[in-house]
Amino acid sequence: MALRVERDREAGVALLTLDRPEKHNAIDLATAAELASAWRALRYDDEVRAAVVTGAGGRAFCTGVDRGVDVPQPSSPYTIDDPLLAIGPKANDLWKPVIAAVEGMACGGAFYLLGEAEFVVASEEATFFDPHTTYGMVSAYEAIFMAQRMPYGEVARMALMGTAERVGARRAYETGLVSELTPPGGAVAAALRAAAVIASYPTEAVQGTVRAVWSAGEAARAQALAHAPHLIALGNLAPGRQAELFGARGRGGGFRVR
Repeated sequence: MALRVERDREAGVALLTLDRPEKHNAIDLATAAELASAWRALRYDDEVRAAVVTGAGGRAFCTGVDRGVDVPQPSSPYTIDDPLLAIGPKANDLWKPVIAAVEGMACGGAFYLLGEAEFVVASEEATFFDPHTTYGMVSAYEAIFMAQRMPYGEVARMALMGTAERVGARRAYETGLVSELTPPGGAVAAALRAAAVIASYPTEAVQGTVRAVWSAGEAARAQALAHAPHLIALGNLAPGRQAELFGARGRGGGFRVR
């Protein structure tokens, strides 16, 4: 199992931990399926009223899709198979509040999870970046999710700079991606404390508020996401060429933190 799910019944909080630290918690097809299953299971667990999602090991929250995953793509530019589309709580119709706790790196496909969390708590040593353009891939879903949380220029810079630059935790806090900074190693504890407070409130009011906040950007988000498959199909290099670039440049090499 690549996902650990722990439930604190007394507090009413579930902790979901991506448990592939040797892979920087990158998500393969099995992990993607486990995430979707876990979110859907929480819909029916009335004793869990809030959740926290994090990554094991301290070096990374999540580094997106596992590069070893082979996902055959249709030849049509009107459709795309994205293994990460259903890894978030909202994609699985879960409207209980979810807090992301970030230690270490969060990059690429990690933004599918961050984008569907209510808010993000991060260690002061956390960093955020989007490697897509470096390896000849379009940052579509990731950039769209982050555009709901960060100013346009910050999203554009992060998406376009690729692995050359990482957004530090302090800058992420200043631009609204992160709502709370903690000392190193403290993100999960802080997120669990916040989740326990929220879980102590009447659940109907909490879930209604989650849905209301999400609906504030839903129309624009849905319209933007509708374009994503076509942009990816038109803009991505062939997988072989992506692999060449990945091998030549390495994940995140030569970056600076701002």
